[in-house]
Amino acid sequence: MSDFLIYHSPDGAIHLDVSMEEDGLWLSETQIATLFQTDASLIANQLSQLFHTQEVDSRIASKSFSPPNPSTPKETYYNLETILALGFRLNSTPAKDFRKWATTVLSNQLVNGYSLHTDQLMKKGFSDIDEKVNILRHAFEDHPIDGDISLTALKLILKYAKTWNLLLAYDEDHLSLPQSTGKPTFALTYKDAIASIKFLKSDLLSRKESSDLFGHERDRGLESILHNIEQTFQGQYLYPTIEEKAAHLLYFVIKDHPFTDGNKRIGCFLFLLYLNLQNAPARLNENGLLALALLIAQSHPDQKETMIHLVVNILAD
Repeated sequence: MSDFLIYHSPDGAIHLDVSMEEDGLWLSETQIATLFQTDASLIANQLSQLFHTQEVDSRIASKSFSPPNPSTPKETYYNLETILALGFRLNSTPAKDFRKWATTVLSNQLVNGYSLHTDQLMKKGFSDIDEKVNILRHAFEDHPIDGDISLTALKLILKYAKTWNLLLAYDEDHLSLPQSTGKPTFALTYKDAIASIKFLKSDLLSRKESSDLFGHERDRGLESILHNIEQTFQGQYLYPTIEEKAAHLLYFVIKDHPFTDGNKRIGCFLFLLYLNLQNAPARLNENGLLALALLIAQSHPDQKETMIHLVVNILAD
């Protein structure tokens, strides 16, 4: 074990040495019984039910290691997901007290620990932090808890877990393409794109939100961009996924200025149009898309790969 934490119940009646590893909190069956103020036989029975119903994955729920006292024999310890699942079944006051303490500790570990060990995080990737977030999300999605500010903070951590990952990777210049992506069903043609832009221009003119220069193409620049996102090399698409094509379309229209006026708006419009035609969710509200377009517009050309990876990660599951 790498560390131990001391847990005291609010009334001082319960005192436990909690085993803490990189993969979270661990307690023995005896400790869980003490924690929840119940018989060990009841805990054993509840564990059997959890594993039988597959509410908890028995393959990763437990492991054996030496407790703090060297004279004590090895015991089987159970992970936080299992402990919380038991606690929700019992739902006693000691269980509620421990849940508050455990989630506060783990949320602090997620927020503070990873900010202090970014080198290790980049070597391991984000699978470890995702695993911790998923444990907590699984525990709380069916058992909402109202409480103090630490629980409110935890809910924000769970809700925006992907955001924290992307921000850290962006800051450390370690954004990479995700594995979860979709395959395009067809290409956006130059003819359809120009027709759609003319429709957008007409709508904006009617609301006096553009000039006649809006959408005036220079040297068929858009045609070149659409050709680029569909280009192949040795029979394989250079940008094989919906997300990569959409990201490059947004980036190229904004950065290459194929139009005399309206490049950012047209870039966003074609980006949304392409995703819609592919039946792919944009995963961005108006403010998010605005911020992303401005970020791309102000980015240095050397940051192209980072911008593309950021857009693809936002679009991917």
